[in-house]
Amino acid sequence: MQITTCPLDCFDSCSIIVDDEGNLKGNKNHPITQGYLCHHLNNYHKFPRIKKASFNGTEIELDKALDILSEKLSQSKNDKVLYFKGSGNLGSMQSITKNFFAQYGAVLTKGGLCEDAGTYGIEEGRGSSLVLSPNIVKDSEIVIVWGRNCSVTNSHMLPALKGKTLIVIDPRVTTLAKQADLHIQIKPRRDIYLALLLARVAYMEQMEDVDFIEKRCQNFDNYLDLITGIQIRELIDKAGVSLSDVGEVLSIIKNKKVSILVGIGVQKYDIGHSVLRAIDSFAAMLGLFGKVGCGVGYIDDSSYGFKKPFKVEAKHKVAMQEVDFGKFDVSFIQGSNPMTQLPCTLKVKEGLEKSKFVVYFGLYENETSKMADLVIPAKDFLEKEDLKLSYGHEYIGYMPKIFDNKDCISEYEICSFLLDKFGYESLLSEREYIDEIVTSNSFEKDGFFASKSYEKLPYEEKFHTKSGKFEFFDDFDDDFDEQDGEFYLLAVKQNKSLNSQFVHDDFLKVPPSLSLKDGDIVKLNNKKYSCEYEVRVDESLRDDCLALYSGGKYSNFLTPNKSSQEGYGAIYQEIKVNLEKA
Repeated sequence: MQITTCPLDCFDSCSIIVDDEGNLKGNKNHPITQGYLCHHLNNYHKFPRIKKASFNGTEIELDKALDILSEKLSQSKNDKVLYFKGSGNLGSMQSITKNFFAQYGAVLTKGGLCEDAGTYGIEEGRGSSLVLSPNIVKDSEIVIVWGRNCSVTNSHMLPALKGKTLIVIDPRVTTLAKQADLHIQIKPRRDIYLALLLARVAYMEQMEDVDFIEKRCQNFDNYLDLITGIQIRELIDKAGVSLSDVGEVLSIIKNKKVSILVGIGVQKYDIGHSVLRAIDSFAAMLGLFGKVGCGVGYIDDSSYGFKKPFKVEAKHKVAMQEVDFGKFDVSFIQGSNPMTQLPCTLKVKEGLEKSKFVVYFGLYENETSKMADLVIPAKDFLEKEDLKLSYGHEYIGYMPKIFDNKDCISEYEICSFLLDKFGYESLLSEREYIDEIVTSNSFEKDGFFASKSYEKLPYEEKFHTKSGKFEFFDDFDDDFDEQDGEFYLLAVKQNKSLNSQFVHDDFLKVPPSLSLKDGDIVKLNNKKYSCEYEVRVDESLRDDCLALYSGGKYSNFLTPNKSSQEGYGAIYQEIKVNLEKA
C-alpha cells in the first residue's frame, strides 16, 4: 500500500491509500480529509480513459504520435502555435510543458476560467490570497457561506461548520442553505451592493474595529466615502434584500469570531474583482483578519511562498476565454475541454474547425478530443510523480509513481521529448523539481508537510501589500444592463461532475413559477445566440433565475467570451436571457 493525493481541481486534495490492485480509500491519518473520499474518487476507475494515441481517428503507437507532433511544430511559425492548458489536474508538474512552449515562442494563455477575477481583487487589498483552512474555521463562532455550496464543492469543510451559527448568502436554496440559521436568497450579481450595505449599516452601528483600522489598514477614509456616498435606499434596492435581513446578519455577527467562505460564483461577472474587494473590505472594517476563528476564505493561491520552477515569460499571450483557435496552425490542448468549458461554444467550435491541426493531450474522451486531429493519452496521477499544493488547506500532498503505463505519457515526459527534439536545454529530474518546491516553503505538521505561510495565522503579523497593510477599495464601475433579459442564467456545480469531467447533466433548471414540467423543451436566447434545452424543475431557484451545470454539453452556448475588468477572468454569468417554449 502507498499514500498519494488527489490531483483534481477541488478544495479538498484528499489523502488516499492505494492498494496493490489500485483500489482507493481515504487516509484516516490526514488532519483535513480524515479518511473519506468524494464521489469522484470513490468511482474513479469506473470512468473510461483514453488508452491509445490516435491520428485522424486511427489508433497509433505513442512514439508515432510524438513524431507527428514534433513534425507539425517544426513546420509551423512560432506565433501560429497555441498552448492551451486547463486545470483538470492541479499537480505542480502539470505546468512543466509551458517550459517548452515558452522557449519555442508559442502563444500562451493568460487569466482563466475559474477564480482569476476574484483573486485579483483580493490581492489588491491583501497582497496575497491565503486560504481559510478548516483548521481556522473550526474555531469560529459564526460562519458566513457566501456563494459557496460546500456540500458539493468543499465537503471536507463541513466538519468545521458543525455547531456554528450559519449564515448562507446564495441565490439558490442549497443543501447548506436549508440547514442555515439565516439564508439570504440574494439576486445574482448584487453581492457587491450587499457587501457595501452591510458595511454602511455596520458603520452606523459603530461596529468598526477602530484599532485594527488605524494600525493595520490604509485608505479607510476613501472607503468610508464610498459606502456613505450611496443612499441606503439605493443600496437596498440594488442589493435586492431587506434592511431587516442586513440588521439580522449584523446582530448575529456582532462581537463574534466570524469566518466568511466565498465561492467563485460571486465573481463570474465583469466586476468580479470589485466583488471580492468589497467583501474583503467589509471584513477588514470589522477587524476579521489575523485573528483566531476569523477571516475571508476564497480559493487560495496555493503556490504562494513556494519556488515556481515552471514560471515562464511568454512572448505572446491571449486571454483564455477570448481564444480564437481558428487563428492557429497548431492548437495544443492539455487537460481541458474547451468545447464545453469555454464561453460561447459556437465560436469555439468554429475556431477548432478552422485550426489547421488540433492536438488533445489528456485522460478522457470528450467533446474536444473528438474534434482533434492528434490525440495523445496522458498518464493519470497513479502513473507519474507529482505534488499537490492544496487551495483549500495548508497541507502538501506528495504523489509517488505507483503503476506504470507505457501507452501513455506524462507532462514531464512529453516536455523532455520536445526539448530534446528541438535542441533546448534538458530538464532536471522530476524528484529534483519536487524537492525544490517542497523545501522552499514547508514545515512538518501533524505528520505531513504544510506550507510555511500557515505557521502562524494568515495576516497575523502583516498583509502582503507593499505597505504591509490592508488596502481598502474606494471605487468601482458597474454598467450592466439589468433590463437586457428576463432571467439570470447561473453556472452551478454538480456533485457528480467536476466541470466537464465524469458525469454531467445537460438539463436546464427552471423555477416552479414557470409552470413547466420535467421533459419540456424550451429555447433560451441572448439576442445573439439561442439554444434549446430539456427542462428539469428545481425548487431551489429564485423566480428570476435559471441554472445550468458548469460541465454540461450545452452550458456555454450563450455565455459571453469576454474578460472581467481586471484579472482576465471568465464572466459566465454576465448575461440575462429570455425563454420561450419550443
